[in-house]
Amino acid sequence: MNDSLARADRWIRWTTTASVVLLAAIAAVVSYRHMHELALRHGESELGAVLAPLAVDGMIMASSMSILLASRYGRRGGVLPWGLLIAGSLASLGANVAVADPTVIARIIAAWPSFALIGAYEMLMVQIRQGRAVREPVNEPTDGSETNEHVADVEGKCRDLRREAWQWALANRCPDGGLPSGRTIAVRFSRSARWGRWIKNAGLAGELE
Repeated sequence: MNDSLARADRWIRWTTTASVVLLAAIAAVVSYRHMHELALRHGESELGAVLAPLAVDGMIMASSMSILLASRYGRRGGVLPWGLLIAGSLASLGANVAVADPTVIARIIAAWPSFALIGAYEMLMVQIRQGRAVREPVNEPTDGSETNEHVADVEGKCRDLRREAWQWALANRCPDGGLPSGRTIAVRFSRSARWGRWIKNAGLAGELE
């Protein structure tokens, strides 16, 4: 059953990824043409009109990959990547709307590819973050006593790691005497930011002594 769920999750994620790639290709073609036309209308040289859309799309791609990498490690991505992604997306949307005929329907049609890409990309990010939040199942041996021993061993290792993380936080206080942030703890032990915050709160509550 777990294998079936895992295969279904992978299929859903790959389908979403393929949809995002397709939408990205469509949005790139439409937005490039619109931004190229807009640049020429406002007196930009032919070379500048060719390169300007690439600068916008390149910024969107770089920030998207940065957010994707952060999502794989359970983080949101930070202010800079999200700020650049939003700025690039707004520039793309603005260019699409600016060159459309001055009617509501024409502007909606022109802006729709970029809007669809932004929404689909965020859905993919949500799927990746949710996938990171789900714990991998423990392979249970067939013998009952071996199962108990295996589970106890896994739980013991988890407790040891939590105590080790808390001791590390105590030994690496900030210059002002405060404890490292939950994210700093999480990065040190290759865990999610939520795990790092839990360690800090549990340690302060005396649960990891």
